[in-house]
Amino acid sequence: MGQGKNGVLVKLLNWVERVGNALPHPATLFLLLALLTALFSSFAKAMGFQATHPTTGEVVVPRSLLSSEGIRWAFEHVDDNFVRFPPLGLVLVAMIGIGLAEGSGLLTVLIRAVVLGAPRRLMTGALVLAGVLSHVASEAGYVILIPLGAATFAALGRHPLAGLAAAFAGVSGGFGANLVIASVDPVLAGLSESAAHILDPSLRLSPAINLYFGVASTVVIVLVGTWVTERLVVPRLGSYGDSAAPPAVEPLSPQERKALLSAGAAALVLCLFFVLSLAWPGALLRVPEQGVLQSAFFRGLITAVMLFFFVPGLVYGWVVGTIRTDKDVLRFLTDGMKHMAGYIVLVFFAAQFVAFFGYSNVGVILAIRGAELLKSVSLTGIPLLVVFVLLSATINLFMGSASAKWAIMAPVFVPMFMLLGYHPAVTQAAFRIGDSVTNVVTPMMSYFALIVTFVERYVPRAGIGTLISLMLPYSLIFTVAWTLFLVLWVLLGIPVGPDGPLHYTLPARP
Repeated sequence: MGQGKNGVLVKLLNWVERVGNALPHPATLFLLLALLTALFSSFAKAMGFQATHPTTGEVVVPRSLLSSEGIRWAFEHVDDNFVRFPPLGLVLVAMIGIGLAEGSGLLTVLIRAVVLGAPRRLMTGALVLAGVLSHVASEAGYVILIPLGAATFAALGRHPLAGLAAAFAGVSGGFGANLVIASVDPVLAGLSESAAHILDPSLRLSPAINLYFGVASTVVIVLVGTWVTERLVVPRLGSYGDSAAPPAVEPLSPQERKALLSAGAAALVLCLFFVLSLAWPGALLRVPEQGVLQSAFFRGLITAVMLFFFVPGLVYGWVVGTIRTDKDVLRFLTDGMKHMAGYIVLVFFAAQFVAFFGYSNVGVILAIRGAELLKSVSLTGIPLLVVFVLLSATINLFMGSASAKWAIMAPVFVPMFMLLGYHPAVTQAAFRIGDSVTNVVTPMMSYFALIVTFVERYVPRAGIGTLISLMLPYSLIFTVAWTLFLVLWVLLGIPVGPDGPLHYTLPARP
């Protein structure tokens, strides 16, 4: 990597990268973390660590992985931990479509078309924005947009890791922002409502309670993410390869244009099919008497993603001549899967670590204790909101699931902030910030291993240190900028969403 400007931040990031990459291979590191979790779980059990779950009232105690029961569990669940690791199946299914689109030449031509037609100065912001918008498609941003960002920057003659970082910042670091309601919003709103019922059983919360703040936050994330990429990440990375000059990008041939238009038409037909299958209650992919977000389409969204690449890729290959028989299709699918071999091995060890951590209850106890600690601190108003964001960001380093964290934190903090005069919508908005900003630097994030694999494609000797040092500026500056934006929003008295006012008054008892 290039050294960029010789500033304090660059020196710090270079040190983080050196230290991180001095660690063993990421697969070995996840194995060591799993073993360390086993040791710590035994220590926590021996020391009598425990916490009371705020929702169920159940006393949560550590489960030792070095006990007879823990060893039996670990021995029996190695395969389940691996095959049930959430990103594994999603990534491999998506690769069926992506592999065909890549092998047929569709992705290469798309990137060339983008490079030839899009203003270069807008590319970074477009990648961050696309990352934020990808939350509607859940995991699709991780699987598709992040490697596409790297490939697009490489085609522009820029360092591919800068494109990867910009896309990753939008997809993961900006997870709490969006222009529309995403699939996680109803889940979080439901947990907030349940927590609010501790004090006010009549209170109803909509999935859109953070919509206004989410839309405005999208602008903040795009602007800040673009600035960090261009002013901090790109100078530090320097040039990629022997020259920073962009490679010559050949114009599309008439045959490629015809094939690209045919693939685009196929994609439009597929989109029309999906729209019609959701258009009314009882449509093909709609569950009777349930909304669109509960439809089979959104529950099986990765299938739609796979088809969205497979069908246009097949049409493109047929028109341009790269696909003539089923053997060509299978060859492209096989070649696409070959690139995933290193990821599959890495996921095996990452899955064991994540499963060990979950089984031990250590993450849950740390989250509950952290919530209790903040509750005991004599803070009110804006300072309390800021500290709550930081606590959420810290807990996010140890627990990957937003809904799991909020299920623990909401029963503590939603009533607490209600008593201080803040509506649950504000508390949830503050949580969404903390739940987002440290995603890009924690190995507990489910797709972290996949992103490491993407980095290794361009920097073969890269490791976890490379990725953390690459994304740390986003994490730090997003935390500061987004928290300050929340503070300004509250001071201006703007509602965070429909039926999401800032302030709340506990109704008088009859």
